[in-house]
Amino acid sequence: MQRREGWAIWVTGLPGCGKTAISRKVKELLNERGIDVKILELDEIRRFVTPNPTYSDEERDIVYAALAYMAKLLVECGMPVIIDATAHRRKYRERARTLISRFAEVYVKCPLAVCMQRERQRHAEHSPSRIYEKAQRGARVPGVGVPYEEPLDPEVVVESDKLSVAESARKIVEFIFSTFER
Repeated sequence: MQRREGWAIWVTGLPGCGKTAISRKVKELLNERGIDVKILELDEIRRFVTPNPTYSDEERDIVYAALAYMAKLLVECGMPVIIDATAHRRKYRERARTLISRFAEVYVKCPLAVCMQRERQRHAEHSPSRIYEKAQRGARVPGVGVPYEEPLDPEVVVESDKLSVAESARKIVEFIFSTFER
């Protein structure tokens, strides 16, 4: 029996840019084509790795290293993986790139003002709520008080303030089929 080759894409962008909605739509579209894929959603995983998160630099280093390693293990088992995580520092995403041979970075680009508006209205299952309001009171939030380092050369860029979730997901799926699922 031939084992399927896994791959990983890291969907990054500011909180509230639409990473989770787009990642879930990509999974849905891939499932419709018979491809099973696992989403590693950082906000869900963080609850197990750091049940009482401090969001310190040291804690973030640990959480993102664990996330990259989880993705590596799944890919080695032949599982396609979508990593849904802000990863505000390039080094987090680059670590995954060095660990995973079939890897791509997807940048969900969206203006901070739009992200802030969306975040106020969302009812996310795993992510903390009202983070931008908390940032105004000193919380460490990427894009506000903590720099977000945009990808230098992402394989895919979707502008989520200009494209719908479905359009963004289709663009990512087209990339996946042209690169990993030929």
